Amino acid sequence: MSTDPLTPVLTKRWLSPQSWRLATYEKLEGYTALRKALSGTPEQLVQLIKDSGLRGRGGAGFPAGVKWSFMPQNDDKPHYLVINADEGEPGTCKDIPLMMADPHSLIEGCIIASYAMRAHRCFIYVRGEALHPIRRLNSAVREAYEAGYLGKNILGSGFDLDITVHAGAGAYICGEETALLDSLEGRRGQPRLKPPFPASAGLYAAPTTVNNVETIASVPYIVNGGAEWFRKMGTEKSPGPKIYSISGHVEKPGQYEAPLGTTLRQLLEMAGGMKDGIPLKFWTPGGSSTPLFTAEHIDVPLDFEGAAEAGSMLGTTAVQVFNETVSVPWAVMKWTQFYKHESCGKCTPCREGTYWLTQILERMVDGRGTESDIDTLLDICDNILGRSFCALGDGATSPITSAIKYFRDEFVELCEKNRASSPELVGAS
Repeated sequence: MSTDPLTPVLTKRWLSPQSWRLATYEKLEGYTALRKALSGTPEQLVQLIKDSGLRGRGGAGFPAGVKWSFMPQNDDKPHYLVINADEGEPGTCKDIPLMMADPHSLIEGCIIASYAMRAHRCFIYVRGEALHPIRRLNSAVREAYEAGYLGKNILGSGFDLDITVHAGAGAYICGEETALLDSLEGRRGQPRLKPPFPASAGLYAAPTTVNNVETIASVPYIVNGGAEWFRKMGTEKSPGPKIYSISGHVEKPGQYEAPLGTTLRQLLEMAGGMKDGIPLKFWTPGGSSTPLFTAEHIDVPLDFEGAAEAGSMLGTTAVQVFNETVSVPWAVMKWTQFYKHESCGKCTPCREGTYWLTQILERMVDGRGTESDIDTLLDICDNILGRSFCALGDGATSPITSAIKYFRDEFVELCEKNRASSPELVGAS
C-alpha cells in the first residue's frame, strides 16, 4: 500500500486552460470510461466498484459498491441516483472546487453509476449559495446533452439518462441524505426515519442511491484504471486518492490531493508549513463535527481506520489548522453557534441541546462561567449523543467533548478568571 505523494488523479485536469469545458475534458481521456462501461453489464460495474474498495467520500466512508448493490434488481419502479453536493460542513471545500474545475468528471461518473444501477434520472443537489458551480454544472450538462452523452440512446447503447441540477435552499441539514431527499421533493429539509432506507424507498418513494460528489467523480478513473490500480493508492481498507481541504493557519491553504492514510505532518509540508512559524495547537481531521486532534496527533494516518483508532473520524477530510494563538473554548463556541443556528428543530435533544450549549459557552467565553458549567456541558452532550434523530446532533457534541478532553485547563482557566473578578464568588468559595 502506498501513501507516497501521487500523480494527481482527481485533480489532474484542474489547472488545464478552461478545464470545465467539454473540449478540454475530451482531450484528457474524457468520456473514454463511459464507452468502456457501456460495453459491459451493470452487474460487472457494481462488482468493479466493490473490488476497488471505493468508500463514500462524504464523511461516513460506506463502501460505494455495496451501497450500489442494495438497489433492487428486476423491479418495475423507477430508480434514481442523487448526488449530494450540499457541502455544508464547516471547513469542507472539496466538492465545490471539483465541480468548478472539472464538472464533466462528475457527469461522466453519474452516467456510469446510473447505468450500473439502472437509473434513468439523476439529480445533482448543489448548495444554493454556490452559484458559480451551479452555473458551471448546468453548462457542462448542456454540453453533454449536445454531444450525445446524455438523453436518449446514449452513444447508441440503448441506455437513456436525464440529469437535473437542483439548487438547494442553503441549509446544513440538507447534507443529511434523507433531509436532502425531502428538500428535493419540495418539502422542508428534515431527516426521515430509517428504515425504510433510500435504497428501497428514497426519492418519490422509489429506489434511490445518494452519493457524494467526490465518490462519483472517482468512478471514471476506476473504470479506466481498474480495481488493482486504484488499490495501489491509499491503504488496504481505505484505498484510493483523496482531496484534503486544508484551511486555517497554514502558509498555503487549499486543496491537496494525496493517498488516503497521509498524515497531517505530510499535509503541512505540502501546504508550506504553519503560518508565520507559530506552532500547531489543535486541528480537525474532517470538519468541525469530528472530534478535534492536538499536535500530538500529527502522525495519525488520515484514513477511515486511522482517524477512528485515534478517537476521531475522517469525515470529509476538512483539515482546519489552528495555531497557539487561538483559544479552544472560543473556537468551540463559534462552531456550536453554527450548530444551534442550523439545527432543523425536528428532535428535542438537538434543538434544545445546541441552544443550551451555546448559552453556556458564550457565558464562559465572556468570563462569567463557573467550573460546574464544564460538567453541565458534558452532561448536555451526553443527552444529545446517540439520542438525536440524525447524525448532525451527534456531530454538534464532538468539538465540545474532545476540547474538554484535551484542553480542560483552558475551560477551567476561564472560570478561575471569573472567580477572581467576582468578589461575591470569592467569599462563597
